[in-house]
Amino acid sequence: MKKNILITFLILFYVPILWAQKIEIKPYLQDAEPTSIKIMWQTDFGEESIVHWGLSKNKLKNKTKGTSFDINFSEKRVHEVAITGLSRFTTYFYKVQTGKAVSEVYQFKTPPFAGSSKKINLVAMSDMQNDWQHPTKFQEVVEEGILPYFKKNFEGDLSDNLAMVVIPGDLVDRGTTFNQWEDHFFKQSEKLFSNVPVYPVPGNHERNSDYFFKYFSLPKNGSPEYAEHWWFKDYANTRIIGLDSNDGYRDIKQQLVWLKELLAKTAKNDSIDFVFAQLHHPHKSELWIPGEEDFSGEVVKLLEAFSKESNKPSLHFFGHTHGYSRGQSKEHKHLWVNVASAGGAIDNWGEFEGRDYDEFTVTQDEYGFVLATIDPDKENPSFTLKRISRGNNIKFRNNELRDSITVFKKTIQPNTPVLANFSKEAKPTYKVVLKANSFKSDKKKAFHAASNWQVSTTEDFAKPVYDSWKQHENWYYRENRQKDDDLTDEVLDRKLNNNTTYYVRVRYRDQFLNWSNWSIIKTFKTIK
Repeated sequence: MKKNILITFLILFYVPILWAQKIEIKPYLQDAEPTSIKIMWQTDFGEESIVHWGLSKNKLKNKTKGTSFDINFSEKRVHEVAITGLSRFTTYFYKVQTGKAVSEVYQFKTPPFAGSSKKINLVAMSDMQNDWQHPTKFQEVVEEGILPYFKKNFEGDLSDNLAMVVIPGDLVDRGTTFNQWEDHFFKQSEKLFSNVPVYPVPGNHERNSDYFFKYFSLPKNGSPEYAEHWWFKDYANTRIIGLDSNDGYRDIKQQLVWLKELLAKTAKNDSIDFVFAQLHHPHKSELWIPGEEDFSGEVVKLLEAFSKESNKPSLHFFGHTHGYSRGQSKEHKHLWVNVASAGGAIDNWGEFEGRDYDEFTVTQDEYGFVLATIDPDKENPSFTLKRISRGNNIKFRNNELRDSITVFKKTIQPNTPVLANFSKEAKPTYKVVLKANSFKSDKKKAFHAASNWQVSTTEDFAKPVYDSWKQHENWYYRENRQKDDDLTDEVLDRKLNNNTTYYVRVRYRDQFLNWSNWSIIKTFKTIK
């Protein structure tokens, strides 16, 4: 009897050694540089961490060893291998090995150095946390959205055309639940992240979990004591900045101090033309006001100041609200872009408290992702954003282009508008009509995208009594509230003072975020 018990014990104790390891989370790419990259994966047990790699799919001549570590106090191991000595902007093939477990062969492409003349693409998406009603929606966004979109619209392999994926938070529903990372995030995205590096920042659903920081090897160039909570990554002429807008970190003053110092250095860096920041929470949200955070507003102010000082356009990607929004700052070349939802339940119109903000041109309660194409053209670098929609539960959309904007680094102002002369008769105190000429610009394909009308009782416009900023479109609650408005006239919708002289001016903006100069000031007087 004792002999049988001993044999049973030995079998149970040594059985992991006799079994072959299993790759539970397929390889995914991290922290790519022109001459290095990190590759990570998870196995059910086993410490061996090897990557076989080379320039040919059939000849993986090189072998690099790395490390492994415990992930949840079990036999499971996460493996990390850093490959160095690579050539810039070069395609490599690789497979990973832990004991007898060997992966398929995948490929990646190293980034170019700054100053490269090659166009690059990145994808931004967020809030793919599991929705129990649609548990594989994230997999659909990846496998029926991103992958076929690139196959249809670009020649060559995915890694040749997509530089990186950025995710501003909420990768899983509950970050402290271990199995969600494998089942809800990695397995549903394995066909993407085995070939393209991914750079997330934590959302509130991550709950500051150790799993987030164990599963991702993000740049460690932020504040050392808050490693991987904020960081930056350069790809060609674009600087990607990751921030932590969550409770417990948005109140740490050091994060904003770090960001301000980094932006000051970036302004002087001639190799960087654009800054893309990502953080989870919105400063303003048309679909869900309760999700707004003041911290994000402080980030927006710093980015606006950076763009004003450096003449380098910027944007911030965010999520938290489950729907797409795209807006722009009034005085700066800065975009506000909500890149949700890639899986989380949609925040439908009317479901929560919302507001029609002046900054936002488009808001859509839909699934999808954002494609950013960066053109480092030496004459005038630019980037173009495209919203690719998967629709919603009411109306399905199969990778439909739903919004697009291009921003150039160099400013080419539209022609200064000309105000129509007012008649000499005194005006009524209500519903005075303002009028200017049609939009004109020397910029090719520029059109009239916004107007800013101001009325003041003083010629310096220090305190305008009327300040109207309208876009050529304003999609709110599935309706374009700017339909049929050509932006060349304005009706004052408030009561004016009697027997008062008013000063009027207007400026026009094109779709590239370039403002004209203010018009020559005209005056009118109200009746006694």
